[in-house]
Amino acid sequence: MILPQISHLVSICAKSGVTQAILSPGSRCAPLSLAFIRHPNIHCRTISDERSAAFMALGMAQQLNKPVVLVCTSGSATLNYGPAIAEAFYQQIPLLILTADRPAEWIDQWDGQTIRQQDIYAPHIKGSFTFPDDANPTDKLWHAKRIVKEAIVLAKAFPSGPVHINIPLREPFYPAPGENYNFEITDMEPVLDVETGSYALREEVRQKLKNQLSGFKRILLLPGQQKPNLKIKRLLEEIVQNQKGLLVTDVTSNMAQPLAIVHHDFFAAEVSKDKEMVPDLLISFGKSILSKSLKQFLRNCPISHWHVQPEGSVPDPFQHLDQIIRLQPEIFLEFLLKEGPEIDPVFGQAWNDKNEIVKTQLPQMLNGAPFGELKSLLHILHALPAAGKVHLANSMAVRNVNFLGLSQDKIEIICNRGTSGIDGSNSTAVGCTFTTKELVTLITGDLAFFYDRNAFWHQYNMSNLRIILFNNHGGGIFRMIDGPSNLPELEEYFETRQRLNARLMAREMGFEYTLVKSMPGLKKGLADFFQDSIKPKIIEIESSSELNSRVLKSFRRKIKARISKKE
Repeated sequence: MILPQISHLVSICAKSGVTQAILSPGSRCAPLSLAFIRHPNIHCRTISDERSAAFMALGMAQQLNKPVVLVCTSGSATLNYGPAIAEAFYQQIPLLILTADRPAEWIDQWDGQTIRQQDIYAPHIKGSFTFPDDANPTDKLWHAKRIVKEAIVLAKAFPSGPVHINIPLREPFYPAPGENYNFEITDMEPVLDVETGSYALREEVRQKLKNQLSGFKRILLLPGQQKPNLKIKRLLEEIVQNQKGLLVTDVTSNMAQPLAIVHHDFFAAEVSKDKEMVPDLLISFGKSILSKSLKQFLRNCPISHWHVQPEGSVPDPFQHLDQIIRLQPEIFLEFLLKEGPEIDPVFGQAWNDKNEIVKTQLPQMLNGAPFGELKSLLHILHALPAAGKVHLANSMAVRNVNFLGLSQDKIEIICNRGTSGIDGSNSTAVGCTFTTKELVTLITGDLAFFYDRNAFWHQYNMSNLRIILFNNHGGGIFRMIDGPSNLPELEEYFETRQRLNARLMAREMGFEYTLVKSMPGLKKGLADFFQDSIKPKIIEIESSSELNSRVLKSFRRKIKARISKKE
């Protein structure tokens, strides 16, 4: 039997611009799944593993900038969406999560596939709704339509994020022969939408900010994680050129450029000892930053902190937040370029001198280093196509790329830094391939890769996927952390040593596969790696966790010595 509230739900989604749905098989969710499958304007894919399904939807929504629908059956299936929903919440990515459920009277009655699903994702969602379980009287149908409209508006409104609708369903779940969905029923009904204001800079605010800025001479600009924005990037370039601020970036900001300080991870911990390098004003926009040493440095500085964000709550990660500027970042940056004071040239030069030492010395050191992760990664970064999407897995993959720096204008860097977990890196990259014909390159470590193997367990084309897998057979990050690195329990209980490689998985899933254990092998493997193919490709680079740790720590000591000598 086709339920009118379900037909309305899918019709409203389509009218609101939703075009993609990720479905996971189940009986209780069949009325929902069939309605999305049969709607002519919504593209559906079925992914059996709900955890992978949710991260794929996240990867798609991140690119599409609009909600992607998730549909699953009742019970523990709903819990498997949790990690991706938390990631979407902190990355501010819109998802519309639809979970099938038993009617309320059957909850906690030992009925199969039944758990407490109402508010199951709190507090990592923007809103939670419970759908009416029938359409009679007519007020219930009106209520159902209102819920869908409000949920979609809420998911899209800044800052965007995941919204949940829990949907109790009764048998029968399947339409009778010849019974069709009526998707024309809402054609004449208005669909709610949200308008984003222009947030113009009023004259009185302009003058106030100008007066405040006049008291600062060491202004540090810090963009957090965000999608590429060429206008903002060019404004930042002009600001630095005109000495209106110092720009410090990491790879997840997508704002790196030749004039930016990108190698701060190698010296930020020492900066607070140099008074010439301590800013008096920090201006941030975007979301989180990657570098722990930079966070600690800023927390220890006696500074003012302004964050630029048009709406929504603002955290205080550096413990100095004293002003929230409710503007779009480009509007504020245009004002700063025109009205901001020139910064102290000694401040800018001090940061640039240290950055230049790392930029010059690091490639020279890597050239003479043994084969390992950093040496091979530098070669890979130089070999990347001029444009495309690059997904970086947690933990060492994103950190190593940040150490080396990546500033190609047309490459988008993507990383699950909302919760910074290793789960879902593969699936997020696969979801991205569903939205673009550009190459999508995933740079990952072995634990993140093998943890999420079900990302490839489906029937859909992803020939534009390229995977660089660094396999040191354990969690190498723990050798970089002072606490566990010296423990006798390191290898068994922290690194979680494992013997897997990707050869059999690649054969099973139909990937082109290359194993690399030397620099000549890497150069040979990369020769046609980024060329078009009908299959996804994977290069697996085997190295020693112990050696990788020694090399990085050695580089840090040598660079610190060079910087100290320069001073």
